[in-house]
Amino acid sequence: MRWLPYTRAPGALQMATDTVLLEGLRRGFSPPTLRFYGWSPPALSLGYHQQVDPRWQEVPVVRRPTGGRAVWHADELTYALTVTNDTQTVTKSYLYLSEFLLTGAAHLGIQLSYGEAGRGYIHNPSCFGTATRADLVWRGRKLIGSAQARRGGAILQHGSILLEPDYAKLDTLFGLQSADRVVGLRAILPALSVPEVITALSAALEKVAGVHLVSGELSAWEQISIAQVDELCRVH
Repeated sequence: MRWLPYTRAPGALQMATDTVLLEGLRRGFSPPTLRFYGWSPPALSLGYHQQVDPRWQEVPVVRRPTGGRAVWHADELTYALTVTNDTQTVTKSYLYLSEFLLTGAAHLGIQLSYGEAGRGYIHNPSCFGTATRADLVWRGRKLIGSAQARRGGAILQHGSILLEPDYAKLDTLFGLQSADRVVGLRAILPALSVPEVITALSAALEKVAGVHLVSGELSAWEQISIAQVDELCRVH
């Protein structure tokens, strides 16, 4: 499996990259890939079918290739994983693909569990307003929110790992009592660094999935395709 180096870039470029990695895997142009990245500048990402809320006019907004609800991406680490579809159900594939997150967090001394919210999440505009079985929580507060897209024989799962949530910003965007529902890694382990998290999660994926990660780069086809898709991921 290919491992791409950590990057920080605008949200539309990051979403275009994930879109192309999924399509490339489906068409046989890209290998299964793991990557971690950050958002610069901060931006709001919408689920594939989600409508824009009037409260979001003053911030950059991009659209994900995956479903789910809106996420404010600021002080966080995002992961993206593309794999071939082994015909598992959506629920089973979420549990399987999230296992490396649980294992990596446990290695860092953080015990996580799956959320338990049902379909009621669709009435909440914020991904971090509820925690479903696709999400991971620490002591009842959501730490990692994930979403999936499937294209033919390929799956993209990506998600936001919060470092230090801006609760005032979340309240402005979503009108939530966010501190009661959301937590960041720095509130759990203040000295934990992003490279340490990436190392732990990468090693966990190798262990639980039985893969070997090989550092690589984007191919010429991927780079050209990303440039073409970038504008399509922008909302405003």
